[in-house]
Amino acid sequence: MAAHVPQRPGVVRLDPAHPPRRWPSWLPAALWLLLLAALPWWLGLPLLLACAGMLLWRAQAWPWSPPALRRALRWGLPGWLLAALRADGLDALGWLMTLLAALVGFSLLVLLENWLDRARSRAAAQAAQSDDQAEWPQLALRPVAPPANIIELDPVCWQDLRAGALADPLGGTLAWQGDALALPGGGSVAGVEPRCAHAADGRWLALPLRHQRGVLLLDRRRGERYRLRGWHLAGWHAGQPWLARDDEHAPLAIAHVLGRDVDD
Repeated sequence: MAAHVPQRPGVVRLDPAHPPRRWPSWLPAALWLLLLAALPWWLGLPLLLACAGMLLWRAQAWPWSPPALRRALRWGLPGWLLAALRADGLDALGWLMTLLAALVGFSLLVLLENWLDRARSRAAAQAAQSDDQAEWPQLALRPVAPPANIIELDPVCWQDLRAGALADPLGGTLAWQGDALALPGGGSVAGVEPRCAHAADGRWLALPLRHQRGVLLLDRRRGERYRLRGWHLAGWHAGQPWLARDDEHAPLAIAHVLGRDVDD
């Protein structure tokens, strides 16, 4: 035998096995449409005008909320048009008068809803404007270009080859023989001045060109030579040579000067 559970006064307990029946939300609107379609048009029109008047004045004494009144106008207008068509007859003139009434009625309904939503639209526009004004200082202070990196070049240390053999960072010695530079392991470089500078890891070897303004760069890792006329060695950065046309222009990395990547 199940025990009786006392309930507090004013508290209604719902049985989960028998939930309350919920009517479809469109059912009242459909009944309203059928009611206005069944009533004479001269009786349904005052009802629609009364709904519009309650929306315009927004009296606090009315028991209906503005959304319910809007639905009453949206669903009631088609019902009233059906009543007007039934009164005018189903001939061509009746259809024409009903279409004209529908055009005027729905246009007035759209104007009414736009007028009722004017405060909401104005608030949305002011909120958007305030957001734009709040973001404007941030946009004004935001940099328009990628952040710049300050690159400090290591100075160039030229070494005189005629003073004697120089130790090569890659092994062996660099020696000046006659009018050319003798490289370790064989090979020579002619047409250059008897002084050189090399990167810290020894990959790049720079020699000034003889009888002309320019520099000869040897990529000893790839075994390539670059004779760059009109350029001079401005410094080293991350083991790469940086070159400049003159003192008025900023130095450029070797990849920019050659127009291609030189890294392995």
